[in-house]
Amino acid sequence: MKSVFILLFLLDAAMHYAHPGVGIVMDSKGNVYYTDLSRVWKIDTRGKKSVVVQGVHTHELYMDQQDNLFGEHLWYNGEQVDTWGHFIWKYSAEGKIEKIIPDMEGFRSEYSFVRDHHGNMYWANREEKCQHVIRSDKNNEQVKLGDQCLNDIRWMTSSPSGTIYLVDLYDVKKVDGRGHVETLATQLQEQSLFQFFVNDPHHLMGITTDKQENVYVAVYGGRKVKKITPGGKVFSVAETGINWSPTGVLSAPNGDLWILECSPTNAVRVECITSSGRRIIY
Repeated sequence: MKSVFILLFLLDAAMHYAHPGVGIVMDSKGNVYYTDLSRVWKIDTRGKKSVVVQGVHTHELYMDQQDNLFGEHLWYNGEQVDTWGHFIWKYSAEGKIEKIIPDMEGFRSEYSFVRDHHGNMYWANREEKCQHVIRSDKNNEQVKLGDQCLNDIRWMTSSPSGTIYLVDLYDVKKVDGRGHVETLATQLQEQSLFQFFVNDPHHLMGITTDKQENVYVAVYGGRKVKKITPGGKVFSVAETGINWSPTGVLSAPNGDLWILECSPTNAVRVECITSSGRRIIY
């Protein structure tokens, strides 16, 4: 009877499943910020949690070199009109919140939270079957990157110099500044019994790199974080608890690994695996 109840609970949760967020970033002082799709939280260097931006539905976050935090608010206007809207916000290092792009119809286009230290933005061009990455500089001059076709670009991240690492459905690929595409690892997807509701676009989610250009990807369907070395070796570096699965990942300068985790009921928490192997849940 107990197993039947658990199955019914998970089926109900799956019916109410929402596309989880991937946004987890760190400022220069070591404070961590993450989204739960309703607000943005801060974990300070003492481990204290607080809400810094209230009432925003943002999947991604970006922290610039001046410790300014950026995100969006995305909303649905209801089945009757079946339209979406969004605005872009900034939470300054001084704690001031402001809209930097006002309310607009539809989804974001030609604005991205994937950026390098030169001020370039990167986003996916999915309009054609042969997909590419678009780089836009401060003058809005755009360049198409990719000397081969990408199939299904999902989440991506940029190194400070502008090398792009991205999820191409089940694979992780690298796109350098000249547009050369290199496949680092393939078929990284897994399907845990307790993640049966995860569908194809969400098997692999948040992605980040460390100083050595190792890549970390949240395998949402398999409750794991996988690490890909520059040479293409793949191994799991973390596995989450049975009721949780990783959606976002952050590699800190000191070697700590921060994991944004989501439950089947869309609860959100953060786990830190320190460089010494200690696991801390927030």
